[in-house]
Amino acid sequence: MDRKEWLVTCRDVAGRRRDLTVFVSQGHVVVVAPPGETAVLAPLEVGRLRAALRDAVVNASDAP
Repeated sequence: MDRKEWLVTCRDVAGRRRDLTVFVSQGHVVVVAPPGETAVLAPLEVGRLRAALRDAVVNASDAP
């Protein structure tokens, strides 16, 4: 099965670059945050997360 995955760049509370991962699993949208971290998003990154979630929902709706 071909799994689509979206990465949204963010930073943790210490300012290090991290990624939020969005993907679809069995018709559900899954968001994976940096392990043990808090994701801090700039306004542009929030827009990218929103777009990734929108795309994932469309893909989840198409899942059997």
